[in-house]
Amino acid sequence: MRKKLTFRGNSPGLSERSNTRPGERIFLLSPAHLGGVRAQRLRLSQPGSELALRLQAGGVTLGELFSFTSSLYFRGKLAYAQRFAVPPPGVEACYVITSSRGLLSPNCPVDVALLEELASVALVDPDHERYRIPLQRDALSLSEKLGPSCEVGLLGSVATPKYVKPLLEVLGARLVFPAMFGGLGNMSRGGLLLRCVREGTELQYVSAASLLPFAI
Repeated sequence: MRKKLTFRGNSPGLSERSNTRPGERIFLLSPAHLGGVRAQRLRLSQPGSELALRLQAGGVTLGELFSFTSSLYFRGKLAYAQRFAVPPPGVEACYVITSSRGLLSPNCPVDVALLEELASVALVDPDHERYRIPLQRDALSLSEKLGPSCEVGLLGSVATPKYVKPLLEVLGARLVFPAMFGGLGNMSRGGLLLRCVREGTELQYVSAASLLPFAI
């Protein structure tokens, strides 16, 4: 059954970048799934894989790793965030939500040990301390660096509380979400984000608190 999201106050759609920028905005990216075939290839270090060889030496970034395991959706999220973010001084354009390390830069180096750790938590759950505590710790630290007008755009699912609930408890009203994501699957979202990057057109956002009953 397709999940239905109800939006209040704003109409989903596309908007020119100059019309959607009252202030600064950074992005938080949901993690890529590490239980699929592509991730397994890296973890098994199959011969002939240049990325697997670099992983063994800790020479792969988190952005590279997740873009490889989620070649459309995560790649779209990362490209979109890098294109449209306007971060305050000392803050990166985007950070990646992880299963056990809180928020990490997409430029964070990853080795086999870290890959195994991240993959060991198959499903993130806001009720599990191993996931929630580092995430909220880093979200609080990040919030303290942001100016009063800086929004935090969540590029990830709001159909469950796994990202929205722990982040809202820290970020509150500054947490927003692309309105056009509602009702789209991951592949469609990835394609939409890459199209926005190509066309230089930013999405409109709605408050994450307005999307789901559990977030209110």
